[in-house]
Amino acid sequence: MLILLPPSETKRAGGRSRSLEVRTLALPELAPAREAAIDALVALSRDEDEAARVLKLSARQRGEIADNAALRTAPTMPAVDRYTGVLFDALDAATLPAAARRWLGAHVMIHSAPFGPVGALDPIPAYRLAAGTALPGIPPLKRHWSDAVGAALHAASPSFVLDLRSEAYAALGPVPAGIASVYLRVVTAGEDGTVRALNHFNKHAKGSLVRDLAESRPRISSVSALLRWASGRGHEMRSNGAGEIELVV
Repeated sequence: MLILLPPSETKRAGGRSRSLEVRTLALPELAPAREAAIDALVALSRDEDEAARVLKLSARQRGEIADNAALRTAPTMPAVDRYTGVLFDALDAATLPAAARRWLGAHVMIHSAPFGPVGALDPIPAYRLAAGTALPGIPPLKRHWSDAVGAALHAASPSFVLDLRSEAYAALGPVPAGIASVYLRVVTAGEDGTVRALNHFNKHAKGSLVRDLAESRPRISSVSALLRWASGRGHEMRSNGAGEIELVV
């Protein structure tokens, strides 16, 4: 099973002195697209005012332009530790046992805007770039990444994909039709049985779900197997057709 996670706007600073090595990241077929996106982001960062405009940064956020300028030389840390925010705080990968972290490394990718999907343990630097940003010098990110990511996922041929990405990041690399996959939505059910989507608790629920998966390390290769695992672990999860499942919280 492969789990696809969205990134977070907020990131932990620092890391080890080892700098980014593009060709060692997961899905190495993406190296040319990664190099182009990195080059475009570094070039944009040479003009602070223009970078702030394109990236829609406030005066308080302008310091993150320096992170983009230093993408190729900055310290790195595992992607799952780099990101902070509700989802990654709930996952709390730093407190997982070594075996669970290894499971994350083998089964989880985080879909970043400048690097595409990277392995949970792939070392990456801090950066500022959102899925909807139009970077000068390359096509819009959806067009830049979509076909390349689809081809890379097809080449990786995972047995089953659990897609936890937001819709904006899922659009940067839809799972190819030939790969068994399901898109997860987090909902809450009212007393009358109607359901509604959640925002804050959506992210928390996804992080907690992935933590439980890492701790239990199941072998899942189908929707039915995922639903059986979820039932056994106390998660209310159900299929709603059209390639989607609902996690009820």
